[in-house]
Amino acid sequence: MPAVHHKLLLEDALQDSPQTRSLLSVFEEDAGMLTNYTNQLHQSLQRVFGAQSEMGLATEQLSQQLLEYEKKNFALGKGDEEVISTLQNFAKTVGELNSLHSELANQMADSMVFPLIQFREKDLTEISTLKEIHGIATDEHEASMVKYSRLPKKKENEKLKSDLVKEVAYTRRKQHQASLQYYCALNALQYRKRIAMLEPMLGYTQAQISFFKKGIELVSKKMDNFLSSVSNMTQNIQAQLDAEAESMRVSQRELLSVEDAVYMPDKDTEPVNRTLIQKAGYLNIRNKTGLVTTAWDRLYFFTQGGNLMCQPRGAVAGGMVLDLDNSSVMAVECEDRRYCFQITSPSGKKSMILQAESRREYEEWICTVNNISRQIYLTDNPEAVAIRLNQTAIQAVTPITSFEKRPEGSPDPDRAKPGGVLAASGGSQKTGAPSEPEDLIAPGTPIQFDIMLPASEFQDQNRAGGRRTNPFGETDDDCSTESDDSLLQQVFVVRFLGSMAVRCNNQEVIYEAMRQVLAARAIHNIFKTTESHLMVTSSSLRLIDPQTQVTRISFQLEEVCQFAAHQENGRLMGLVVEARDWSDGDEEGESSFSAFVFESNTEGEKICYTVSLAKDITEAKKDPEALAQLMKNMPLTNDGKFLLLEPETGDTPDGSGQEDLESEA
Repeated sequence: MPAVHHKLLLEDALQDSPQTRSLLSVFEEDAGMLTNYTNQLHQSLQRVFGAQSEMGLATEQLSQQLLEYEKKNFALGKGDEEVISTLQNFAKTVGELNSLHSELANQMADSMVFPLIQFREKDLTEISTLKEIHGIATDEHEASMVKYSRLPKKKENEKLKSDLVKEVAYTRRKQHQASLQYYCALNALQYRKRIAMLEPMLGYTQAQISFFKKGIELVSKKMDNFLSSVSNMTQNIQAQLDAEAESMRVSQRELLSVEDAVYMPDKDTEPVNRTLIQKAGYLNIRNKTGLVTTAWDRLYFFTQGGNLMCQPRGAVAGGMVLDLDNSSVMAVECEDRRYCFQITSPSGKKSMILQAESRREYEEWICTVNNISRQIYLTDNPEAVAIRLNQTAIQAVTPITSFEKRPEGSPDPDRAKPGGVLAASGGSQKTGAPSEPEDLIAPGTPIQFDIMLPASEFQDQNRAGGRRTNPFGETDDDCSTESDDSLLQQVFVVRFLGSMAVRCNNQEVIYEAMRQVLAARAIHNIFKTTESHLMVTSSSLRLIDPQTQVTRISFQLEEVCQFAAHQENGRLMGLVVEARDWSDGDEEGESSFSAFVFESNTEGEKICYTVSLAKDITEAKKDPEALAQLMKNMPLTNDGKFLLLEPETGDTPDGSGQEDLESEA
């Protein structure tokens, strides 16, 4: 007997996807058709049992009814070919025996009517009961998920959240158990229905042969082998049923032995997979029901190629919701719900807001849509491309250990000559084992990716001739005085990448800040930067808007306590700025440090060298002899300022070449 290929997989019971529901509806339709057929067959057998005087007519109807099994075209009828052929042979036998008397009522009641009644009352009734239990459990789970989805994010009630999580876990486990029992019963029904179809006729035929000598003489010799094969076939099906039932019991025990976290939302133990190019699962979608009213529906979404598809429960197939090619996805705050994100079409005319069940699902959906929007799925090996892009994002900056390939304080020999660039920052560094990232930057520290200048400051600077009050305490008079007699003024074209609060002021914290800022930009797809001019003088550092000449931010040179360039990506440089808080009444003030990361058009080491020279000038100003010695050793421009760039750059020493100087930098 060939094995049955169509069955409900117990592993899919927990996910309860539309595909599983669709397959389940086929089984339920099959069970309904089988119930109708069984009732009809029972009526036929009952008529044979009760209408002794109409045996011929009743057996003729039974013969016709047996032939109807082939015409039912069961969707799960694979493996029924031998049953159909056997029933056809039985129908022929019944036609031959329709003239025999009907004094076999007792034997028929025991061997023909009773097995079918038992099958109908036990197996089919069990299917109907389990269907009702499964429907109730599904409704309870849906109701608990609706309550859980409405759980507020801002004013989170831990007790309410705990109660709802337990309620969801309880209803999900209850639905899982009901689904497993229902699936097992439906799978077993595919075997039991064949036995139930064959057993009554086997008992009927055996009763006829045993009670009628004429029947034995006429048909027993030619039917012995046939009946033996039917009996063997029934036993084989029963053996398959027993093996399948045992396998399903083992699978059921294994599936129910999982931890409670499987049933609890937002309790994912697996890490987020950011390299997915296809994703499927239930999401809540926000729909407008009026001008100001909205409703959330829980639907099954999946990706197919470059399209986002949606398949409601009971639907045979899904429909396209949105074309994801070149679309954008971002996290949003919506109606105080957690894990919401918005997908927008390239034209911006169509967008939708979705809510995931857990943080892991939330992040994986965003990453998947982002990967699809880049049309990775069209490449020859999309999985490898997605993995490579993810590794590029995570490794946007080399880890701290790789920054220390050269000992601290050991500059590049090619940069040792005047006009060259030092490898690291000014100030001595502590040696020893590298610090842990948590010791350098507090976990969860927010990152600022742009410097936004308020409109009031912009107007004040325009009225003040482009100067602004430094937020770190210097006055306008001080700035103007130091600008007038500055011995150093160098401008570099840079792009501000980000800044964040740090815990210390060594080189390692700069490298770690670079890693975190670039990794965060890559992971969150923040690639837009604004070009600015970084002016280094002997008294301060200023970040200037090249179009408006407005100072975005400035630091006094003594506030810059550490600076360094990336030793593998030469265009990156960072600096640590110290600020003090006197609000507590402390005379010295409490120190706090912030790291700023820039990308320049030239090598970052040139900026570091310029800052180091500016600090040297500041120190030399305290001693006229040291200042004279420094000016003697360094080449100067015609106006007495330090010449920083080498002659082959094409820069002019006077102010008329300022634009070329900035462009070259």
